[in-house]
Amino acid sequence: MKRIFLVLCVFLLISCSSENKNVRFNNELNIYTSRQPQLLEPIVEKFYADTGIKVNLLSGNAQELMERIDIEGDDSEADIFMTVDAGVLWQANERGIFSPIESDILTKNIPSYLKDPDNNWFGFSKRARTIVYSSDEFSENDFSTYEDLADPKWKGRLCLRTSKKVYNRSLIASMIDSYGYDKAKKVVSGWVSNLTTEVFSNDTNVLKAVSSGQCGVTIVNTYYLARLLDDPKYNNLKIFWANQKDRGVHVNISGAGVVKSSKNKGNAIMLLEYLASEESQNFYASANREYPVISNVLLDDTIRGWGEFNEDNINVAKLGELQKEAVFLAQEVGYK
Repeated sequence: MKRIFLVLCVFLLISCSSENKNVRFNNELNIYTSRQPQLLEPIVEKFYADTGIKVNLLSGNAQELMERIDIEGDDSEADIFMTVDAGVLWQANERGIFSPIESDILTKNIPSYLKDPDNNWFGFSKRARTIVYSSDEFSENDFSTYEDLADPKWKGRLCLRTSKKVYNRSLIASMIDSYGYDKAKKVVSGWVSNLTTEVFSNDTNVLKAVSSGQCGVTIVNTYYLARLLDDPKYNNLKIFWANQKDRGVHVNISGAGVVKSSKNKGNAIMLLEYLASEESQNFYASANREYPVISNVLLDDTIRGWGEFNEDNINVAKLGELQKEAVFLAQEVGYK
């Protein structure tokens, strides 16, 4: 009789523990993200106010977070993995981190070229990477395409961010997709020949080099320029929308998907749908200086002043598929 009583107690203890665990997951979501927390906190706080679902943010390096999810396996507390660049999202999907998402809202709101073809991840903001130049030295009439920057006329006037960062790898991947490996290789080799100095570690420093006259032109993500222009001393930096007569400006994304092992997929999808709402998209456009993925959103004043542009509508998943080729190409031509 004592043994039966003991087994019953253990059973009840386990049942209660399991029930409490489920309650925690039903009322909380955990996002593993490589984005800066301050870029997400206002959105998830509003989500909590609207739904009562608390969102916990675990921030870190994208590769390290993916490794953590792999190690944690089915016991992972991650519900959503969020990061920047379609190449990284593609890697996460290849590692089996995501599960497919069924959502009429996401399918309707997110353009097909800004998401995984199998709905494993979606883009929630656009990041245009284009030409920026010094108006002290050049005018908009001097520029046309990314490829033109490989012309010897730009020798000693071009500065670039390192190819070790995924943004430039994705730009190279887009050229491989558009023109083939050999032509893309010729272009990137021309860039390397035209460099004024060693490559820079980030977009902000390369923009400052252009402004100071160290070089005359570069290729950057536009939100870095928008942030610098808050300081009037950088007003000599001007934007040029590349490739407007052919494939358009290279566009990448920040995005997210639901982790396969999530215990709370329904609420995770609800949060992703919230990120695709007009209210959240307005925040991306104003606070983050990124471009929204849905139309009819009021842009930041600086961004609106740059006007509209034609963008490359390659499915961004291709940027991931071609990452290895892009890395090899950069190594071949000595783009560090």
